[in-house]
Amino acid sequence: MDNNAVIPTTLTEAAALTTREAADLLDRLDEPARLWPVLLELLAHRLPCDACALLRQDGDRLVPLATRGLSPDTLGRRFLLDEHPRFKAIVEAGNRPLRFPADSALPDPYDGLIPDHSDRLHVHDCVGVPLLVAGRPWGVLTLDALRAGNFDGLDGVIAGFARLAASLAEAQERRAAPAGRELSRFAGERPFDERPDPGSDLVGEGPAMAALLREVDTVADSDLVVLVLGETGVGKELVARRLHDRSRRANGPLVHVNCAALPESLVESELFGHVRGAFSGAVADRRGKFELADGGTLFLDEVGELPLAVQAKMLRALQNGEIQRVGSDRHLTVDVRVVAATNRDLAREVRDGRFRADVYHRLSVYPLHVPPLRERGTETLRLAGLFLERNRARLGLRNLRLSADAERRMLTYPWPGNVRELEHAIGRGAIRARAARAAEGGVLTLTAADLGLAEEEAPPTVQALPPPPPSDLPLREAVDALQRRMIREQLDRHEGNWAKAARALGLDRGNLFRLAGRLGLRGETTP
Repeated sequence: MDNNAVIPTTLTEAAALTTREAADLLDRLDEPARLWPVLLELLAHRLPCDACALLRQDGDRLVPLATRGLSPDTLGRRFLLDEHPRFKAIVEAGNRPLRFPADSALPDPYDGLIPDHSDRLHVHDCVGVPLLVAGRPWGVLTLDALRAGNFDGLDGVIAGFARLAASLAEAQERRAAPAGRELSRFAGERPFDERPDPGSDLVGEGPAMAALLREVDTVADSDLVVLVLGETGVGKELVARRLHDRSRRANGPLVHVNCAALPESLVESELFGHVRGAFSGAVADRRGKFELADGGTLFLDEVGELPLAVQAKMLRALQNGEIQRVGSDRHLTVDVRVVAATNRDLAREVRDGRFRADVYHRLSVYPLHVPPLRERGTETLRLAGLFLERNRARLGLRNLRLSADAERRMLTYPWPGNVRELEHAIGRGAIRARAARAAEGGVLTLTAADLGLAEEEAPPTVQALPPPPPSDLPLREAVDALQRRMIREQLDRHEGNWAKAARALGLDRGNLFRLAGRLGLRGETTP
């Protein structure tokens, strides 16, 4: 049956749309990111709501697809049904609108999320409608107002818009269903979000991230080696997980190796395994990471930190899947898809002789660049929503939100630590805010000062380099002396914390530890 032949009548009858409005919706059926905001705009023009939202059900949680009248961070939140009883009641309502009285004991998940100049935090009129596709739960449509009684006598119009949303969702599912598959079966089997871990969200729908996600999904189902490039904290591991989860190897293992954390003397054994007696302490045969990843994906994180000697031995594994355990003469063949990641410029590392050119070309068959947070615009607020919701649940709050000044500073701050820095800033800010003041009606508001982003705060001062070593030293000794001084200075400044010292020096902790060992500093303080 042709979708376009039946939907116009459904649209105009369900929500009293004009022919042009119906046509606008149909033109966007293949573009959900544009379709759902248009639908909510039409709804808001016909109903007296301060906010409305369309959320897709993904197992035990609801994921916002579009919102109107809610704070920008709402789109990044993931609402677990067990933590939001009002959402759970809507999902279990069957096929009818569910309206909550103003004095409902069930907390509203949008309390504090509707921007309001009078600073009213709590929603007083709320309607939710479950959406079904082929008889199966698909999502929910919600309407909220700050004044009680706004939706009196409008049950029929609300139900009409819910039927409209369900019809559009069904049309999209029909287009996505493989040829010859029944929609009722496909809609139940096809997961909205194929990531197994709800906490591993690769959030972002701006131009830069949308282009990246298209690239990831394009190459995911191939066996090409992928090199994920990007600054520290941008989410390279999440890209690797998405590549694995959307590949034909999704049912196989995903083995993660942090190359920077491997002791240099054991790197070869960790990657390729060893046989009994291969070296002191090798009391039994042991499989390496390549063998453990057989039939799946091997993720080599911080691959730029691998020693040159190990890179040479990895070349054959990248070329034809052949490996050799340490201490063995027998070659083994493994079926592994390699995904590597680094925050280094490997092309420059090759030019400087710190990375093998042949290994670089084997790894960079399909390079993917993850954009830094400062280039993602308002996606910063969407990501903030993800972390706000996690901290709300951790602290047992009714809601956790951002003040207007916090939102402004988030959009102008450069975020040198990227997504990881944003996550930690919100976690620290939530703890600070809760210790400093009580939540108003269970809603705690984070300010720019809570997040450490207050405009009056001075930027970090740039520390002067230590005085140069004597000019009569040989070059190698002078470099070593300078490195010793800088490492000692950072360790003193950070009270012996090697991780903080490494960040200040722009090094990985494992590399700093190895460098300190070579310079004879490891005995001076414990890592």
